[in-house]
Amino acid sequence: MNTGTLYLIPVPLGPSPARDVLPEAVIAQAARLQHFVAENAKSARAFLKSLPSESPLQQIDIQELNEHTRPDALPRLLAPLLAGNDAGLVSEAGCPAVADPGAALVALAHASGIAVAPLVGPSSILLALMGSGLSGQNFAFHGYLPAKDGQRQKRILELESESRRAGRTQLFIETPYRNRRLLESLLAACSPHTRIGVATDLTLPGQRFITLPCGEWKRRELPDIDRRPTVFLLQA
Repeated sequence: MNTGTLYLIPVPLGPSPARDVLPEAVIAQAARLQHFVAENAKSARAFLKSLPSESPLQQIDIQELNEHTRPDALPRLLAPLLAGNDAGLVSEAGCPAVADPGAALVALAHASGIAVAPLVGPSSILLALMGSGLSGQNFAFHGYLPAKDGQRQKRILELESESRRAGRTQLFIETPYRNRRLLESLLAACSPHTRIGVATDLTLPGQRFITLPCGEWKRRELPDIDRRPTVFLLQA
């Protein structure tokens, strides 16, 4: 029996209409699917509600895959695909399977002989890098830095040293309500010439990029970034 295709469908990074950030072909593909695996079912329903879906929302099957999903539950999520149906994988925001638990399902799909088709859409990591003015030739994304002050400062110094040695742009994120605290930690730890970038509210009306040497940051009033989705970058 032929298997279906697992479509990796990006979604808006915030409350933007899908048509503002997604190509028409992606919207059309998402609209025809009746099976989805989502990081958050509620946000997935809101996304699907905004599409010209070919089926009533209540008839669309949405299964959750998030940090609480047990590994032994993953095969069940592939059942529609193994039965020959196409399905979509969506994250809570942006691209699925990038800094996202959906990567585990993509790996299992490959192991099960299921075709995987990533679609075009917004990636906060790449948008932040593009708008930062920092090196796009050599970069790494590190997810979340340690929450405890001492461990976080140590990690920042490690990333700065690695960036200086390899010419690498380092990217990371934080829980939005701790954004200012992370920025203050960067300014306290980094040398004056290390460039620090902040990319906030990407693709949204309040989108803002600021990239400055650490020494220049210290002479300015810090931007209001708390509780606003932000990607941080540094390059020594």
